[in-house]
Amino acid sequence: MVVNHGRWPHGSDWLCEAAFECYLPLLETIHRLVGDGISPKWTINLSPVLTEQLASAEFQKELSFYYENVRRACVEGREQFTKEGRNDLVGLTHFWEEFYERMWELHRRIGGDIPGTFGELQREHHVEMITCGATHGYLPLLSRDESIHLQLRVAVETHRRHFGRAPRGIWLPECAYRPRYEWTAPTGRERSERRLRPGIEEMLAVHGLEYFVADAHLISAAQPISFYREYLPAHGQADHPPAELPLANARTPYVPYRVASRGGVGSATAFFRDPKSTVQVWSRAHGYPGDVSYLEFHKKHFPGGLRFWRITDASGDLGGKQPYDPAAAAAQARTHARHFVEVLRDTLVAAAKNGPALVCSPYDSELFGHWWFEGPMFLEHVTRGLAAAGITPTTLGEALEVVPPTETVALPEGSWGEGGDHRVWLNPDTEWTWDRVYAAEAEWVEALRTVDGDDARRVLAQATRELLLLEASDWQFLITTWSARDYAERRVAEHYADFKRLSEMARTLAGGEPLSIEAAETLRRLEREDFLFPDLDPTWALPPAS
Repeated sequence: MVVNHGRWPHGSDWLCEAAFECYLPLLETIHRLVGDGISPKWTINLSPVLTEQLASAEFQKELSFYYENVRRACVEGREQFTKEGRNDLVGLTHFWEEFYERMWELHRRIGGDIPGTFGELQREHHVEMITCGATHGYLPLLSRDESIHLQLRVAVETHRRHFGRAPRGIWLPECAYRPRYEWTAPTGRERSERRLRPGIEEMLAVHGLEYFVADAHLISAAQPISFYREYLPAHGQADHPPAELPLANARTPYVPYRVASRGGVGSATAFFRDPKSTVQVWSRAHGYPGDVSYLEFHKKHFPGGLRFWRITDASGDLGGKQPYDPAAAAAQARTHARHFVEVLRDTLVAAAKNGPALVCSPYDSELFGHWWFEGPMFLEHVTRGLAAAGITPTTLGEALEVVPPTETVALPEGSWGEGGDHRVWLNPDTEWTWDRVYAAEAEWVEALRTVDGDDARRVLAQATRELLLLEASDWQFLITTWSARDYAERRVAEHYADFKRLSEMARTLAGGEPLSIEAAETLRRLEREDFLFPDLDPTWALPPAS
C-alpha cells in the first residue's frame, strides 16, 4: 500500500504511474479489440491491496494531482528544449501531452473506476479476473495457518465486493508454493518447533479457489526464469549459490495438473508457466523489451520525470541514450508480436502431439506499459494475430473445461524468484523482517482467540490490517534487490510499531480500562491512513468449520 505513505519516489506517484502507463492503456487496448469484434480472453489479476487503492477517493485526488504535474512537465520541457534547439525532444513533449490527455479522458469516461471497468469486461466474458493474497504476503514463509487463511479469505471477500463474484483462481504471490510437511520456522523464537502444516493447495480449496499458476521448473525439472535477474541491477541480486531444488519427475507444462499433498485433504489445479514464450518477454538480453528502439525506462528528465530516450544499446550508459522514435518503436512491436505468435504456434503444435495442449504465458501486469512502454501495443498485435495462426485464446477458467486435468501430482516447494526458491525473500539481509512478522503473528493469534467487546474488536481489526501490511512480500524484495531498501525497511518498522501500539490498546481494553485520548486519536489516524478492507473481520483467519 502506497496511498497515504508519501508521493515520490516510492509513494503514490508509483501507483499513478502504473495507472497511466499500465492499467488505463490495457483498458484502452481491450476496448479497441472488443470494438473490432475480438475478445482478448485475458486472465488478469488485480490484487486486493491494489484494487482497494485504485477504488479509493484518496487515489483519485492523487491521480488528479499527478496529471497536472505531468501536463506542466510537458509545457516546461517544451519551453526548455525549444530554447536549446532540440526539436527532436520538442516533438516528444507533444507525444507525451497527447498520451496523458488520452489516458485522462479514458479515466473520465469510465468515471475513474478502473476496477469496475475490468469487472464489466469480465461480465461480458472478454477477460477473467482472478485474485491474489490480500497484501501479497509470501504464503510459504508465514508462520501461522491463520495468517494464510486471512490472506486468502480477505482476498476472496474483497474480490467479491469489487467484481461482483468470488474468484475462481488465484495468482499465488511470487508463484510461491509449499506442500504439506512438518515445517520449522527459519528464524525467530519458534525455530526449533516442528509443526505439520497443510499444503497451500489445501488452503485454497477451503476458500473455494480452484486453480493457481506455478512456475514450470516445479513440474518440468527446468531452470527458473527470473524477473528479478532480468530486470534489476546486478548488485541487487541475492548473491547465494543455487539451491538443489527437490524437483518432481519431468512432465510437460502444457496441460494443467491436479495438485495434492501426500496425506492432505483438498486439492487445486495448477497451470504452469511456459518457458518458451515467457523468455521472449522476460529476458532483457534475448527478449523483446530490451530492443534498442523501445523507450528507456531508467532515464528520466528532471524536473517532471518524463522519458524522452530509447534504449539505444545494452551498455547501461544513460548518457549515451538517443531520442525516442515512437513510430520506430511501434513498428518493432508489430514485428515482435508476429514472432511471439509464431513461437506460440510452434510450441502448441509440438505439445499437441500427445493430446490437447495449452500454453500459459503469464507476466507481471505492470511490465506492459510501465516497465515496457510498448507492452500494451504488443499485446494488441498478438491478440489480433492469434486467429490468423489458428490459436484459440482462452481464460484459465475456460481452459479447465477444454483441457481438464487428468493427472494428480505432488509438487516441491518453490517460487518464480531467483533460484526458484525463497532466497529473494529469506536471506541474511531480510531475516530480521521475518522476526518481526513471526512475533506479530503469535501475538495476533492470541488476541484473536480472546478479544471481546466492540471497542476491542475495532482495535483488533486495525491491528489485523497492520499485520497484513507487515506481511507484504514487497518489503523483502525491495531490501534484497536494493531497489528501495531504505523505504522498505522503514515500512516494516512502521507497520510493526503500529501493530504493537494497537496490540497494547487491545490489552488495555481487555483489562477493563478505556483508551486514553492519545490512543483513541492514534486509532483514528491509522484507520484513515491504512483504510484497506473496510469489511474486515479478524475471525476470517479461523478456517471454516468442517
